[in-house]
Amino acid sequence: MGLPYLELSGQGWRQIGELVLAFVLSAAIGAEREVRQKSAGLRTHTSVGFAAALIMIVSKYGFFDVLGTHVALDPSRVAAQIVSGIGFIGAGLIFIRRDAVRGLTTAATIWLTAGVGMAAGAGLWLLALVVTAGHFATMYLLAPLARLLPVSKLTPSRLHLRYTEGRGVLRQVMEECTRRGFSLSELSIDQQSTSRDPRAITVWVSLHGAGSIPQLIATLSEIDGVLAVAGHDADASFP
Repeated sequence: MGLPYLELSGQGWRQIGELVLAFVLSAAIGAEREVRQKSAGLRTHTSVGFAAALIMIVSKYGFFDVLGTHVALDPSRVAAQIVSGIGFIGAGLIFIRRDAVRGLTTAATIWLTAGVGMAAGAGLWLLALVVTAGHFATMYLLAPLARLLPVSKLTPSRLHLRYTEGRGVLRQVMEECTRRGFSLSELSIDQQSTSRDPRAITVWVSLHGAGSIPQLIATLSEIDGVLAVAGHDADASFP
C-alpha cells in the first residue's frame, strides 16, 4: 500500500496536515474563550473544530471504496450535517436569566470554530486562517469599539451588584447612579447567587440613561461596602 493510495483514500500526509491545522486553530479560539472564562473553553472548541475537520475528510474520502459505475454519492451531504448538528451544542450554551440572554457569543464562536474545522478539513487552509484571525479581531477590536457607541436612553442597562448589608451601601449606589444621569427601573435580589459572607447581598439593578456604564461600574466599585459589580454584557455572575 503506497503513499499515492493513502493520499487518494484520505489517509495521507496531506489529510493529517489538515487535521493538525484544524486542531491548532480551534485550540487558539478555545484558548481565547478559556481566558475569558466562558462556559465553553479550550477543550470544547478544540474538540468541535477537530471533529468537524475529520467529518469533512470522511465526507470527501470515506466512501472511496464503494464508488462505481452504478454508485454516485454527494460528498457534501455528510459535511452539511455538521452545520445543523452543531446547533444542538450552541443551543445548550444559551440560557436566559430574567430578561437577560447569555451565551450567544460563545454559541456563535462554537459555530465559527466548526466552520474553521470544516475549511481546514476541506483543504481550504487560507480561509481557515483568515477566519481565525477574524475571530480574534472581532473579540479584541470590535468589543472596545462597541463600548464607545452611544447608548439610547430607552435601552435598559443591568448591573450585577454585591454589597455588605447594613452600611447604607445601596443608598450610596442609587445616589451615584442618579448623579450620573441614570434612573432606576428595577431592583431584584439574585436568589441563585451564593456567598460565604452571610451579610453579603447580591442584586440585579436595571437602569435607564445615556451615561457610561463602564465609568459607572468603576465608580461604584470604589464605594466602601461594595464587594463586586459588573455589567450583564460581560456574562456577569458571582460565585
